[in-house]
Amino acid sequence: MNKSQLVDSIAKKTGLTKKAAEGALAAVVESVEGALVKGDKVQLIGFGTFGTKKRAARKGRNPATGAEIKVPASKVVSFSASSALKAKVNKK
Repeated sequence: MNKSQLVDSIAKKTGLTKKAAEGALAAVVESVEGALVKGDKVQLIGFGTFGTKKRAARKGRNPATGAEIKVPASKVVSFSASSALKAKVNKK
């Protein structure tokens, strides 16, 4: 499902116009992004939790040349699905 399909689905399920549904989706995405940038978690009960994790610096290899490179430390976005979502996906 891409963004326009998601907007269509939201519009159908809520009765909003496509433009209003797109605005609502954009607001949700911006709110989640803002919280993650601050280092906060976003927990949606019954769906899952978005958060950030620290990834340590490490050594890697350039696949084209085989040369060793340093990969700097960084933060990565993580998502942990709720047990309810996992059950729906696995149809339990």
